[in-house]
Amino acid sequence: MRQLVLPFQELIGVYTEEDFCPAPSNAAAREWLARPEAWSNGRLVLWGEAGCGKTHLLHIWAQAHGAPVMEGGRLRGLMRPQAPLAVDDAELVPEPADLLHLLNAAAEEGFPVLLASRQPPARMGYKLADLTSRLRGSASVEIRAPEDELLEALLTRLAAVRQLSLPIQVRNTLLLHLPRAAVFYREAVARLDRMAMDQGARITRAMAVSMLAQLLTEA
Repeated sequence: MRQLVLPFQELIGVYTEEDFCPAPSNAAAREWLARPEAWSNGRLVLWGEAGCGKTHLLHIWAQAHGAPVMEGGRLRGLMRPQAPLAVDDAELVPEPADLLHLLNAAAEEGFPVLLASRQPPARMGYKLADLTSRLRGSASVEIRAPEDELLEALLTRLAAVRQLSLPIQVRNTLLLHLPRAAVFYREAVARLDRMAMDQGARITRAMAVSMLAQLLTEA
């Protein structure tokens, strides 16, 4: 399945602790985030498949520690950190030397660095030996695929935020057919909300089936 490209502008700013669903699949990551003093060399890498919650946890940690969030794909230039740092999509940094400099500078200043990646440190693919060494010398923890209970809780929370009533047939259809990633659940609920408003009707299973056909075609 290729990466989903969808209009997510309305999802910006949803990364709050109140909106996060704790579960066994992310328990180890939450435990590590609570103990930055235990991170190897002051660094922790959260890794896992797209939509597993690593970006959400990274933002929660960043908010709690006054850390700016840097997008790996946009990280350019030699910067001197002034506070703890959070780097999302750490495997996508265009110039590996820039990430190496950032990690070294943070270590010199004594600031912890949290990184999120789809790959564990050993498989990020950077050819710069010093950077690979730094990443492998970091603590790392996997966020596993979400459990059924987590996906059900996420669906309930997303519907409640939009004050939507999802009949049991609609819930079962979504849980059965949506890919097991939060990003799809957020987009599915947003589309159902728009469809219900456009049609001036309650959400039905037929509406959900129609939405799923279009959503999964785009995925």
